Amino acid sequence: MKIKGPSLLFLLLLGTFTCQAQPDWRQKVDAELLLLGHRNWIVIADSAYPLQSSPGIETIETDADQLAVLDYVLHAIGGSRHVRPLVHMDKELQFVPESGAPGVDQYRSDIRKKTEGLSSDSLPHEQLIRILKETGESFHVLILKTRIAIPYSTVFLQLDCRYWSEKSEAKLQEEMERARK
Repeated sequence: MKIKGPSLLFLLLLGTFTCQAQPDWRQKVDAELLLLGHRNWIVIADSAYPLQSSPGIETIETDADQLAVLDYVLHAIGGSRHVRPLVHMDKELQFVPESGAPGVDQYRSDIRKKTEGLSSDSLPHEQLIRILKETGESFHVLILKTRIAIPYSTVFLQLDCRYWSEKSEAKLQEEMERARK
C-alpha cells in the first residue's frame, strides 16, 4: 500500500506531535511534586516492575539509571516545603546473593548511602505492591521505571507532610479527644 501526499504529511506530523507530547520524566516529577502531598507515592522501579492498573497509578518509562533517578527525585523532594519521603525497600533485597545478581552488593551499599538520614524500612515485595494497589484506588502514585536489572531493587517513596509530624498529629488528636469529653 502506497501512502501519498496529504496522508503521508498527516502521519509525519502525527508522529512528531506524539513524540513531543511525551514529557521528560524530570519535567513530570517537577510538575507533579507541586500537586502531591501526604498519602501519595513516588516509586523508582526496576526494569521488571509490573505495570499496575489501579486508577491512580501512573507509570513512566525513564530509560535512565535508577540511582540517577533516585538522586533527582530525592533532591526535588528535599527542595519542597510540603513533603518529605518515607523510604520503603523490598525485604527480599537483603537476601539476594551476589552470585545470583551481580552488582547487588554494591547496589545495597549505594542505596544505604543515598537514603542515609531518611526514615526507612523494608517490607515484603508483595505487601508493598498491595499497598500501592490500595493507595492507587484513592490517591496518586507515580512510578518511574528505570534500566536497573537487579531483583527487588525498587525504591518506594511514601510522601508524608514535611511541616506536620506524627507526634504533632497525636497531640492534636489527644486534645480533640479531651475536648470531646
